Amino acid sequence: MKTASTANLPLFIRMHDNDNVAIVVNDGGLPAGATFSCGLVLREAVPQGHKIALRALAEGEQILRYNVTIGYAVRDIAEGSWIEESLVRMPPARELINLPIATRIAPKTDPLEGYTFQGFRNADGSVGTRNILAITTTVQCVAGVVEHAVKRIKEELLPNYPNVDDVIGLEHSYGCGVAIDAPNAMIPIRTVRNISLNPNFGGQAMVVSLGCEKLQPTRLFPKGSIPIQNGGDPVVVCLQDQQHVGFESMITSIMQTAKQQLATLNRRQRETCPASELVVGVQCGGSDAFSGVTANPAVGFATDLLVRAGATVMFSEVTEVRDGIDQLTSRAANADVAEAMIREMEWYDNYLKRGGVDRSANTTPGNKKGGLSNIVEKAMGSIVKSGSSTITGVLAPGEKLTQKGLIYAATPASDFICGTLQLAAGMNMHVFTTGRGTPYGLAAVPVVKVATRNELARRWHDLMDVNAGRIASGEASIEDIGWELFHLMLAVASGKKTWAEHWKLHNALVLFNPAPIT
Repeated sequence: MKTASTANLPLFIRMHDNDNVAIVVNDGGLPAGATFSCGLVLREAVPQGHKIALRALAEGEQILRYNVTIGYAVRDIAEGSWIEESLVRMPPARELINLPIATRIAPKTDPLEGYTFQGFRNADGSVGTRNILAITTTVQCVAGVVEHAVKRIKEELLPNYPNVDDVIGLEHSYGCGVAIDAPNAMIPIRTVRNISLNPNFGGQAMVVSLGCEKLQPTRLFPKGSIPIQNGGDPVVVCLQDQQHVGFESMITSIMQTAKQQLATLNRRQRETCPASELVVGVQCGGSDAFSGVTANPAVGFATDLLVRAGATVMFSEVTEVRDGIDQLTSRAANADVAEAMIREMEWYDNYLKRGGVDRSANTTPGNKKGGLSNIVEKAMGSIVKSGSSTITGVLAPGEKLTQKGLIYAATPASDFICGTLQLAAGMNMHVFTTGRGTPYGLAAVPVVKVATRNELARRWHDLMDVNAGRIASGEASIEDIGWELFHLMLAVASGKKTWAEHWKLHNALVLFNPAPIT
């Protein structure tokens, strides 16, 4: 990668020596006639993050970034020209056959020892970074009642339990009016079940049910199959029970049940835990052309540090890795892991096909405004969040983690659905990179936000936790920001608040439900 330490000169970043394009670094872009130190002259004004032709390209010629063909020139393009989206024809997706299998196993590295955080240990062996009372809902019908009850609990009860960080309602749009026996209905059901057992909830399971819904509590939590900390079944408040006479009766019942749960959670104390107990989900949203240059490589470096420390890291977003599937199968620990990734890609290809679209539907207007021409270019920048470690396991949507290491958790690329599914897998920390900017947050786990650009970090100074834009401006290296992020994660896991927590920003849980709605 070529860069410079001053923003006063016209600057570009070229990711690989074979690339025939580069992106403009300067805040606000560059005007026509701007001349780079190599002698290249811009033929027109080019926005920040957008691609420029480093040499003349003929019609149909490959456009290379990351040493990968991100598209083909739709016409002749002169040297120094702005390669906007309309000039790039996207290549077809790679077929899911004849892929390299476990050919790039990462060399063994020394374990990273001695790093700890202050966490909450659970009876099942997991560790929480927060101590939260979560109230699970079986159906959207009860959402308003639970919202009202949570507000009352926070105001009237929570101050009496200083060791409990928060009370949240796990509200969602599922539970009834759905084909609950359809094969794919297992995805939203196990998602709700596994989120309810997230390490940050301390092994307590409290459920509010309506009573007539399809997703009955006994179906959500089959008897004896869920490791509740107190050894019993989930505590259920059913609003249609005869005992409830009026709205206040329902709220009183929920609050009395919550009081018992809060007392149990309040007995928990933070204790020293090794970094190996971290379960980190990494994700990007509002991506731009700098995502694959600054923030995501820094996250990838931190990912490798976490794996060396014995922790678990999940990366996801099917459409945002699909075009680099060969990179992933080659890093698989073995053929079984590689085949599992291929199965998830194939399942999602078919899912998109049923909807009459393909992976190209992923990119947003913001992605394109930020310099990303298509999903191929976006995918190359997204994959680097996974670092360079060997991929040791694969999760289907809604499944729960059972092993450590670097895990591919198959999810849609939607920020909200990806975060929801990573919660279900058991993450206790979330790292989210953004170039365009988003106030995204989750109520259940702390979200560390990483900005790709200096300008965004300055403008959103009280929303971004880490500024990776310093990599592009030459003020810091990928390694510097990776270590900074690693240390920040340990501090946040120990109780330090992120900006999203400071402002109490969180997005709604959004379930992935590919089954029919009735």
